[in-house]
Amino acid sequence: MLDHAVFLLKFLRSPRSIGSIVPSSPFLAHEMMKPIDWKHSYVIVELGAGTGALTRYIQRWKKADSHALIFEKDTQLRNRLKTAYPDLLFASDARYLSRELHKHDLGQADCILSGLPFANFSPPLRDRILREVQRSLRPNGLFITFQYTLQMKQHLEQQFPSVEIVFTPWNIPPAFVYICRNHV
Repeated sequence: MLDHAVFLLKFLRSPRSIGSIVPSSPFLAHEMMKPIDWKHSYVIVELGAGTGALTRYIQRWKKADSHALIFEKDTQLRNRLKTAYPDLLFASDARYLSRELHKHDLGQADCILSGLPFANFSPPLRDRILREVQRSLRPNGLFITFQYTLQMKQHLEQQFPSVEIVFTPWNIPPAFVYICRNHV
């Protein structure tokens, strides 16, 4: 319940950067985790972690020898996540994704999960983050994001050779999960 209250407060203060009044549901988080091959994923990145709706699954399902790099711009939310998940790596700005991976000597990511509200971002910011995602994904890596509309469909189809969309009605609001595969 505390996560919901914190999330709502953050949304009221900055709706364009938070994107929703409640954290992602376990149904949405599970749908986003399904495509990941956890046995062969050594570097997992999360963009826009918020209160940790996806982070808790990453922590639970990643292998002991895997690394997770979690991005959250809001200092208060990031500090809460650092306390809850002290063995994960944290960063603040998705615009510098490749630099952060290099800083931690992680190479390229096997999977990048995103809770960022791309529809709320300016086109230059959205495009910069997506370029960083492509630069940071290993060949055949996965980029999995969710949005509340199909507004990003055409844009992601231009960026990735394979885009699958799964509708998740059991979320507030209902969401579309985009499963994008990087070039082989």
